[in-house]
Amino acid sequence: MTTYDPFAEFRMDGHNVIITGGAQNIGAGIAKALSGAGARVMIADLNGEKARETAASISKVTGNDCRGVACDVTKEEDIQETVRLTVEAYGGVSTLVNNVGWGGVHKDPLAISAEELLASYTLNTISAYRMTVACLPHLLLTKNPTVTNSGSFSSVVPAYDILAYATAKAALNQMMVSMAHALAKKVRVNSILIGTVLTEGYSAAGIDAATQERMLHPDSLTGRPGRAEDVANAMLWLCSPASGWVSGQIINVNGGGGVVRLLG
Repeated sequence: MTTYDPFAEFRMDGHNVIITGGAQNIGAGIAKALSGAGARVMIADLNGEKARETAASISKVTGNDCRGVACDVTKEEDIQETVRLTVEAYGGVSTLVNNVGWGGVHKDPLAISAEELLASYTLNTISAYRMTVACLPHLLLTKNPTVTNSGSFSSVVPAYDILAYATAKAALNQMMVSMAHALAKKVRVNSILIGTVLTEGYSAAGIDAATQERMLHPDSLTGRPGRAEDVANAMLWLCSPASGWVSGQIINVNGGGGVVRLLG
């Protein structure tokens, strides 16, 4: 009988996680994966009641401590309180997942107000920076400290119909790489560029049912839309010691992208 466990370095025992926007959809999938791997997880979400409800259901399945807290990541006081509560509950923070993000469809991409652009940047980019800075003193005290961002494939392709969101996520890519270099040898920082994962968020963003139906059959290398689990599995790898030699990287989790057909 072998004693070799190829999954040992994917374990997250002893890790204390904050995940923003983790009350539902992809975020909840990530929280479940990290908790299932042994981590203690604090779900920070604008909807505090939903965060606590999701945390309780995850704990029931994984048997590990998972909690929820109300947090508006655009407010510095909420960020600081989330970090304080996590340290109080778990003794520290070793793992940060900046998952929160949202963007609506523009009827006219050339008529976006400055206020809309700034709001998108504040939510999708600045919040990740501020949360990282708030967690940093605690990250520096732990083993395998990581910051992993939920980015978007729309940040690297033309995406005029969601221009404000795509632009803010593009800024997140640059911020991630810069922070990875600034924190070299101290904290690993990476991002996942997430492709089409159909969730309730698509309807909230203004994407109609007909478009969502077409998205169920993408012309990608895998030929299917993503699942929350697809993103969660990649996130587990980047957060765990298994990816200990990976930092400053953008990992595409998007079904392989679109198929290139040279002859039509």
